[in-house]
Amino acid sequence: MQRLVSTIRKWWPDFNSTVGFFILSVFLVTLKTYWAYQFEFSLGATGALQQFLLILNPIPTAIILLSIALYFRGRIAYWLMMLINLLQTVWLFANILYYREFSDFISLNIVKAGGSVDNNLSKAIGGIIKPIDFVVYIDLIVLLILLLLKIIKVDKTLIQKRFAILMTVFGVVLMMVDFGIASKDRSGLLTRTFDNNYIVKYLGLNEYAAYNIVKTNQQANEVKEAKSSDLDKIKAFTKQNKVLANATTFGKAKGKNVIIFHLESFQQFMLDYRWDGQEVTPNLNAFYHDTNTTSFDNFYNQVGQGKTSDAELMLENSLYGTASGSVMTNYGTTNTFQAMPSVLDQMGYTTAAFHGDVPSFWNRDNAYKSWGYQYFFSKSYYKDPDNPNYNIGYGLKDKIFLKDTASYLQQLPQPFYAKIITVTNHYPYDLDSQNISIKKTTTGDSTVDGYVQTARYLDQAFGEFESYLKKAGLWNKTMIVLYGDHYGISTNHQPAIAKLLGKKKLSATDLVNWEKVPFMVRVPGMKGGINHTYGGEIDVMPTLLGLLGIKDEQVVQFGTDLLSSEHRQVVPFRNGDWVSSEYTKIGSSYYVTATGTKIKPSEDPRVKQIIKETNKFVTQTLDYNDKLIQGNLLRFASKSELKRVNKKNISYKTSTGIANLKAAQKKGTSVKAQNGGKSTLDKYVTNAPELGGIKQTLNNDDNDLVDGIKESSILGDDSNVSATPESILSGHGSDNSKKTTDSSSSSSSSSSSSSK
Repeated sequence: MQRLVSTIRKWWPDFNSTVGFFILSVFLVTLKTYWAYQFEFSLGATGALQQFLLILNPIPTAIILLSIALYFRGRIAYWLMMLINLLQTVWLFANILYYREFSDFISLNIVKAGGSVDNNLSKAIGGIIKPIDFVVYIDLIVLLILLLLKIIKVDKTLIQKRFAILMTVFGVVLMMVDFGIASKDRSGLLTRTFDNNYIVKYLGLNEYAAYNIVKTNQQANEVKEAKSSDLDKIKAFTKQNKVLANATTFGKAKGKNVIIFHLESFQQFMLDYRWDGQEVTPNLNAFYHDTNTTSFDNFYNQVGQGKTSDAELMLENSLYGTASGSVMTNYGTTNTFQAMPSVLDQMGYTTAAFHGDVPSFWNRDNAYKSWGYQYFFSKSYYKDPDNPNYNIGYGLKDKIFLKDTASYLQQLPQPFYAKIITVTNHYPYDLDSQNISIKKTTTGDSTVDGYVQTARYLDQAFGEFESYLKKAGLWNKTMIVLYGDHYGISTNHQPAIAKLLGKKKLSATDLVNWEKVPFMVRVPGMKGGINHTYGGEIDVMPTLLGLLGIKDEQVVQFGTDLLSSEHRQVVPFRNGDWVSSEYTKIGSSYYVTATGTKIKPSEDPRVKQIIKETNKFVTQTLDYNDKLIQGNLLRFASKSELKRVNKKNISYKTSTGIANLKAAQKKGTSVKAQNGGKSTLDKYVTNAPELGGIKQTLNNDDNDLVDGIKESSILGDDSNVSATPESILSGHGSDNSKKTTDSSSSSSSSSSSSSK
């Protein structure tokens, strides 16, 4: 026993020594930071490794910063450690408050904005602070008392500089170790920034601050060097490439509502795809072939590292993502944009985005303001958003999300522009058993085989939403757009892809065509069909503006109207490759697009010239695009060319959004207002088992699906359906418990009606 006590005394730090006080300070800073990670922030740490990183990542900067005091002696060293601890605590405390309100961390741009940040956060600070928040200051108070009462005595011994340097170096090495482990678990952590939560979770709150400062300064330098003449060159380039509108289709959707349905990770090959003797996506197939739907079967995703955020950027701005990172994350807060929501707002449209995840993901809460979205209905607007049964992967399950989305959609003054982002069909394509209605594929690749199950679930959710639009009277008053944001199965899974496509071997052009995603536009009364024009996400905005009858001469766009006969059928990819209606470039090789045959351009003067011109066009396009974004060049546009968005007038706080929506009912143009002020949610039918529907099942004997819903089972008593946004937040309505289902497929009714 004496030996044990002796050993403990030998290794236990003497807190009356400078080194002992240093170790104690490092421990206390780490402890309270880890406490905040667990109880004040929602970092989504899962598994032992990520939990270990939460403990590890506060330590390196605590050692580095506190070791500054070791270069001094006596009282100066102790008070320096107290001051450094205080500064870190103030930073931690400020982020706790900011995160509670905005689900994000303080950035340098937010600090620069001062008291006017995001609708005057400081005015509401009293309502944000909770007594528990002051826990982070307790250690400082205790240490101060111990020092003042001399319970901890100041050691006046000089610390050897070698030891001080060793501690600083140790902190740096430990930071590198943390970064190495984090990078292994999350590749491209700093180059492909999804969300500030990832930086904090893997590297730490202090490291996030350093990263944000570096990125902000890089962007500031690019902006400083930019000139208005740079924008003039780009305007000349985009004007040269503009095309004449299609006289037949221009304005066909003029004045109609617009709903853009974002099909997460959904690829073109899945349309009309059959597995296990059945259509995987019958509702989407019916929409694809609807007589009023124009469907593009040579439409490619063109995303870079920004993935979904790049798709949204192209969709609503006709701008490519940059070579690295996400434009929405890196530039969404500070840049000037000329986005679809802003353009349509000037035309009298109500603009809204819907997403069943936290608003900070991809910096949407800031980027959407820059784009001019009046409303952003994120996770906090939905009933019981943290219920684990309602969530999967990156947010709310699609069926639950879409049913609540309808409750807000019915209250938007018409005409409206609404973007609805689904998430269930997202990697790793896991789905709880109660929602599975089709068997996995049998490629042997565990990453791939669940894809058909989540795609089927997405299809069912869309079918339910489509049925509601018809019953609520929106189907023939709305231009409905469906698009896939990016691939769901990467080309790293070639053996599985070959099996899905029924091929023994994949060619280089097969892999390029694997990047195709759906793009479908249904305009009531306009004849549709399958359109074979080559295009990509960069072309969506000009195509939709044309259908809406909006002239876009003043809009800087890198895409062109897919319906124009002058549309240049060249699809640039972010890495410099491209595909056209004639040829395809992959690396330094070229192929005939139709056949996949590899060619040597030098052997044919005509081919050589076409490829030379196309390479020049693609290189110039991407170069000008990056200069436009990185230099924030649209700020130089005149007021007659671009109407600025007043972001100070936009708030996505739940209470503010609900109040604004309630006030907007006075216009009398919303679906709900036109229904005598009564909710239309009695018309929304879902078979989501979480809301009282029947569980999806598979009959192992004959593989029959129990996939349907009996639409007549919904009660029509509007008193049981939420009639105000406030009541939507308090519950889905008592009708959910009264749904019943039968074996008739939910897709059958929507398929037959949409093909009429």
